[in-house]
Formats: sequence, C-alpha cells, structure tokens
Amino acid sequence: DSIGVFQVESRAQMNMLPRLKPRCFYDLVIEVAIVRPGPIQGDMVHPYLRRRSGVEAIDFPSPHPDHGPADELRQVLGKTMGVPLFQEQAMRLAMVAAKFSGPEANELRRAMATFRRRGTIDRLKEKMVGRMTARGYPADFAERCFNQIKGFGEYGFPESHAASFAHLVYVSSWLKCHYPAAFAAALLNSQPMGFYAPAQIVRCAREHGVEAREADVNHSLWDCTLEEAKDGACALRLGIRQIDGLRETDVQKLVLVRDCEPYSDVRDLWRRSGISRASLEKLASADAFRSLELDRRQGLWEVRGLPKKIPLPLFDHADAAEAGVEPEVALPIMPLSEHVVNDYRTLRLSLKAHPMSFLRDRVAASRISSCAGLRSLRDGSRVSVAGVVLVRQRPGSAQGVVFMTIEDETGVANSVIWPKVLERMRKVVMGARLVVVHGRIQRHEDIIHVVAARLEDRSDWLRLLSEAGESLSVPIANADEIRRPNPGSWRPLPEEEEPLLPVSPADHVKHPLPSHERPHPRWHPRRHPREERIIPKSRDFH
Repeated sequence: DSIGVFQVESRAQMNMLPRLKPRCFYDLVIEVAIVRPGPIQGDMVHPYLRRRSGVEAIDFPSPHPDHGPADELRQVLGKTMGVPLFQEQAMRLAMVAAKFSGPEANELRRAMATFRRRGTIDRLKEKMVGRMTARGYPADFAERCFNQIKGFGEYGFPESHAASFAHLVYVSSWLKCHYPAAFAAALLNSQPMGFYAPAQIVRCAREHGVEAREADVNHSLWDCTLEEAKDGACALRLGIRQIDGLRETDVQKLVLVRDCEPYSDVRDLWRRSGISRASLEKLASADAFRSLELDRRQGLWEVRGLPKKIPLPLFDHADAAEAGVEPEVALPIMPLSEHVVNDYRTLRLSLKAHPMSFLRDRVAASRISSCAGLRSLRDGSRVSVAGVVLVRQRPGSAQGVVFMTIEDETGVANSVIWPKVLERMRKVVMGARLVVVHGRIQRHEDIIHVVAARLEDRSDWLRLLSEAGESLSVPIANADEIRRPNPGSWRPLPEEEEPLLPVSPADHVKHPLPSHERPHPRWHPRRHPREERIIPKSRDFH
C-alpha cells in the first residue's frame, strides 16, 4: 500500500511499517528516522521495536543520587522509549549523562558528520564512557550508549528533518488513500522517479479500485489525466507521454487540432495534425487507435498504406477516383500475448494482462508457486516462486545482502539473497529479467520473505509470449515473417569482438544469397525490435 508514497516506498520501510504500526504523527517521524544506517548500525532498531511491542521493559538507568536526578535520561529519551533515534538526542545524551560542555558536544556533532565512515568519534569514547561510569551509570549501559551514538557516524536524521519528511509522508498517504487516481496520475507524470516503474504504479492504482484507460489519439493528452467513470469516481487516462519515441510538440499539435473535431480515421489524423508517418507508426504500435476502431495490427496496416506526402485535397480526390476502391484485407487477429509484448515494448506497461499470466501453466507444471500463494505457506516451508524482477536493492548497511522484489499476475514477492548465494549466482541475481527463486519462507507476523538458496534466470520464457499459448492457434501473417535477412539488417562488430559464428564459403553454398546480402565475416544480425525490450529493466539501487 505504500508504493509511490514519499519516503516509505522502499523495501526496508515497507517491512518496518507493519512492525512499527504508526498510529499518530510522531510515529511517522520515528518511522522515517529509524530506517537509516545510523540507527541500524547503532543497534537501536530492535530495542525500540521490542519496547514498543511490550516484549522489553522501557528502562531509564539513573546516575548516583549525588550526581543528578533519577529521571535525567527520561527527559532526553522519553519520546523514543529510552533509545536514541535522532542526532539531537545523541548530543543531548552526552551533555546530560556525560556532562559534555558545549564545545565538546559540538565536537561530537562534527564527528557524526553525514556519511562519514569513521570520523573522529572513537577519540571521544574514553571521555564519554569514563564520565558516565564516574557518575554512577552501569559500564555496559555507558558502552551501549556510546556505540549507539557512534552509529550516527553512518548517517542519521535530526528530529526536525524527520518531522518535515513525516509531514510529506502523511500528505502523500492521505492523497493515495482518498484520491488514488489523482495520486497515480501525478506519479506517472513525474517519471522517471522513485523505486517503481509505471507498470507497478498503475497496477497498484487498479488494486485500489481505479479504472485505468488506454492511451488514445482521441482521448489522451500528453500527460496522464482524470476522466469521469461510471460510478462517479475518477478514471485514470494514460497520457501519450507513456509512448516511447514521441515528442511533446507533436502531441500538442495533435491535441490542438482534435479539440475542433475528433479524428475519424488514420488518414484524417495524418492530414489534419501534420505529424509524421513515423510518429503515426509509434501511435499505432502503442495501440492508440482504438477510438478509430482499429487495433494495433490494423492501425499499422493503415499507416503503412499512407502515401509518402500529404496530398492536396483537389488531387487527393482525383487520385482516389483513379485508384478505385481498394479491397478490404482481413488481417489475422493479433493474440492477446502479442498485444501484451508490444504494450511493454512501446508503453512499458500493459492494461490487458500481465506477462506471467501466459506462463502460468508452464510455471504451475514445474510446481512453482504464485506470489499470492506464499501467504498460505508456513514459516520454514520450502518454496519456489517466479516473477518479473521489479527492484534490486543492496543497501550499504546490509553487509552485502541483496533484496529483490519480483511480480506476477497475482502480486509481488520479496526475496532475501545472502552474500554466499550472491557470490555463486551473481550473474543471475544482477541480470535476470524473469527469475525463479528457490528457498524457504520466512514469516514475521504479516511480513513474508523468501530466503533464497538458488535462483534461475528464466528470461527466455518471456520470448515464448509470441510463440506459446494463443499464438500457436493462429497463422503467422506473412508481413510478420522474415524469410531472409534484409540488406540493412547487418551491423559491424567492434574491433575487439569476435564474430558470433564463423562464415565460410561453404555457408554461402548452403544458403545462397546475392552478393549485396551476404554477411561480412565480422558482422552479425540485429535483433528483432520485439527482442529489444520485452519487459522494462528493473530499478536497481546499490
């Protein structure tokens, strides 16, 4: 539920939310501050959570009665249950418990400089621990306090900073809860940003009851917009900005002319808007001609049938009369899986289906669970789960652990990859687009992880979307079939590369080609556009 919400959309924050269970604004302040390298390295997170849940008693050690009041630490750490979570608390703790002077506290502040690995904080240990024990504090408590303060050298938040961020968390959460369509539209119009790609933002909005509508030449603007839905709520209309390769200036021309009268067909759109045939092909490839009663394949057919130049109206009628009525061509229906592949290639998302839905039979036959199926498994159960990789994270404070989020048509699953597994399977972990994770379930209340023991790169399954299932039940159109390489379909390899396959005179005998089409020994074919991007790359944070 926190996808797209400022500051709490990361994996670590998502895992912390159900454990901390914020109930008031100050809880959000703590939520923002606690998932930072400083509190994590200073071992402040678990003590705070144990005290908050009642597992551990809230304790405020006191100095000897001769050296100060018994509640002096309660005044410093009372709001955070005896655990220092903010930089101000660390400095105040040193001043109250170890009687640091103003200059000494300022030296401590400088030692806790943001992102400083070591700094000068170790020089202050003897001074702080010695003074605290001299005032009657237990030695182990004094040592623990110093280690917690030392953790802030890895980056921690001032309370004022955390409060400012918490205000934005509250506002973002309120907007997402009460106006999910507007929230999603704003996020999409601000891309690229955040942890999640447009596909996940739209999926999350639909899970919250938002109707999402396709980008269309007669309905969409450049930005994503809101439209009235049947139930009186707002629907999300995808903007043409989602389509790769189109310029905003072209879309502005398209919209300006459309305001006078909607487009009736492809030729009308071409003549009135004046945008190029290349841009029209991009619109057709993105299936943006549905209001013209054309699907993706029909739209491309119509665009490629346009003349090279826009004819003048007088000659247009004459040419049409001379050419006569062109017979209608019944194009093969494009299967849904092909539509989804092309949606991802052109829009980076699909409203029609999730790619994994077409692979479900194959996955189920291999006894691989869906992401939603993990909820019914017990802690420690062996499991295999497959999905498209959304996010990879390797925080500096996680000691080499990688966190991977994958998605299928039922939801998302989170996996933990320990350094030893990463060392064995680095290529799969860092490069796979679709992965199968084999491991064990780890449950803590409502938080579920798959602790990975082995991973498989099954990115090759994505290429089956245009060959398996529905695609096998219809003939392949001749226009989609390449019988032999095109003259321009070869590109030279860089000098340092070797040819993929040796080309010998015998190869030319087996596969005779005209001289202008024979591959150079150091050339290799381009990939088909469909292969260039079936699924958008994951968002990786290291």
